[in-house]
Amino acid sequence: MTHTATPVTFTEAAERHLDDVFGYLLYLTRDRAAADDLAGATFEKALRQWSRFDPRRGTARTWLLGIARTTALDSFRADSRRRKREQAAAEPEAHEADFVEGLSPALQAGLATLSIGEREVLVLRIVIELDGDQTARVLGISPTAVSTRLSRALHKLEEKVRNDDLR
Repeated sequence: MTHTATPVTFTEAAERHLDDVFGYLLYLTRDRAAADDLAGATFEKALRQWSRFDPRRGTARTWLLGIARTTALDSFRADSRRRKREQAAAEPEAHEADFVEGLSPALQAGLATLSIGEREVLVLRIVIELDGDQTARVLGISPTAVSTRLSRALHKLEEKVRNDDLR
């Protein structure tokens, strides 16, 4: 792409360098949808900061690519923090594993492999002894979904305990 004249307006800079910014973000993310989202965020930031652009310090292209890089890195960091929070929420805490005392190590290990939703159904239905309709109301799902989730959770537990017993 030939870059002869320095754009004088944000619109000119955005139109001239959109493909470069998108291409750079596509290279970083390897995902068209993510690159598209990040390009939108980049140009939104650039529009808000356009009054700070100084053509004596560099070209509009370089300035926009710098904003694109910062936007992408911020997004990667936010995604990483979100994944860590989700993993932490999915892992049972020490006090959760000991919620019901006297369980075998195999059963405790099996409980740790269940999703939060599966553990939640087990606690409500078996430990707290709510019926299916009450559990459904608490969880905001149908009684059929409660039954299905409970059945899957019990099946997973049974498999885990059986596999541990065979070792």
